Order: sequence, then structure tokens, then C-alpha cells
Amino acid sequence: MSRFDRYRNAYPNARLTRTPAGVLEVALHTDGGKLVFNGHTHEQFVDLFHDIGSDPDNRVVILTGSGDAFMDAISPDGFDFFTPRGYDKIFREGKKVLMNLLDIEVPLIAALNGPVLLHSEYALLADIVLATPETVFQDKPHFDFGIVPGDGVNLLWPEVVGSIRGRHFILTRQVLDAQTAKEWGAVNEIVPADQLLVRAHDIAASLAALPPLTARYTRIALTQKLRRIVDEGAGYGLALEGISAAEVARNAAQAG
Repeated sequence: MSRFDRYRNAYPNARLTRTPAGVLEVALHTDGGKLVFNGHTHEQFVDLFHDIGSDPDNRVVILTGSGDAFMDAISPDGFDFFTPRGYDKIFREGKKVLMNLLDIEVPLIAALNGPVLLHSEYALLADIVLATPETVFQDKPHFDFGIVPGDGVNLLWPEVVGSIRGRHFILTRQVLDAQTAKEWGAVNEIVPADQLLVRAHDIAASLAALPPLTARYTRIALTQKLRRIVDEGAGYGLALEGISAAEVARNAAQAG
């Protein structure tokens, strides 16, 4: 049994397929449709990305969604923001998921099949970002819940699109269309929906043809700065998010 066989069906919210050339396609989903992010997926994706990064037979990874969105729905199921032990779990998973994405030491392509209204930092840690005309970006749930956006979007949007634009995007819950995101440097190509994965696999095939160490070490070389940014800032941002969540919980309790 290969290493891939041990984890390919281990994750109920990720459909994994791999070509003979080592191009791994990861489609996030809920019951086959678009992903509904919750506390269980928050935990699950930490291990998912660790397994992908630990498999030396993965040569290129394509990360995409299912249905009409990459990620635009969230459920409180499985989250506990409001107790110290509950938030400690979110804190630890929040740090690990970003580093485990960066520890995927082969080229990573984000194929965004629609809106990205939460956890857009996943896409910003990819080396190549493809979007459809229907793709929009926003950081919606943090302020909807009244908490600090401290899970990595606070670090990566200002880094990718510039400090002023990035902070405005977060603070105003700006809806950023695909064309503007491309002009700002957060998207490489806009592709019709029915051609999105075709284009992703075309690029992936060319990268998979590189000598294995060349492809792997190029990803490592290109992400050194992002690794430093995440390592230095993710814990602090998540701690601030936790403090704000405690305040929300206290106010809710006082309101009865």
C-alpha cells in the first residue's frame, strides 16, 4: 500500500485524486457540494495538509473547491470560541494549518471555482492563483461574529496587495472582484469556469515535468518570506482574535 492509499479517503471534506505524473487534485467539499466550513473542517485540514506535504510522490498540488464556491459558507458546528480550552484548540489548529500549507514543498496551484469569503489565506499561500469570472474575495465572518480577523488574512492580504489596500480590504469587508484582484496581484489568471481545472492541470503538468528536486526547492525558495511572516505573526493575530471572542462572549452573557 502506498502512502497515498493511506490518506486518500481519510478526509470526509476533501476529495483527492492523483495522476500518474504526481499531480494531486484536492477538492474541498461537503457531501459532494460546496464546502461548509466548520470546526470539524478546521481540525481536519490541519492533518490533510500535513499528509499531503509528507508524501514525496506528490509533485504538484491543485487546491480547488466544489459546486459554485471555493469557500463562502460557515457553520458554528464544532467551534468553541468562548472558553479557554475551546479557543486553545482553535489557536493551535490555526497556526498549524498555515504552516502545514507552507510545508507542502511542491508547487501549489489554487483553482478558485467561485467566491472566497473566508479563509482566503489558503489561496494566498499558493504559488499560482487561478480564478473564474465569478470569483470574488471578502473576509466576511470575522466582523460578522464581532471578532478580530487574526487567522492569517491580516498578514497575507497586506503582504500580497499592499499595506493600504490590504488593510482597507479587511476593515471594510470589501468585496473584491476577480479582475481587480488580478490587477492588484492576488490572482494570476481569470479562466472560464469550465476551463478552470483544465488550465490548472496544464500548468501542473509542466511543473511536474521538472526535475523533482528543482520543483520542490523552487517552492521552498519562493515561500521563505511568507514562512517568516506566518511564523512571526500568526500566533499573535490568533491571540488577539481570542481576546475579542472572549469579549463577545462576555457581552452576550450579560445580555442574557
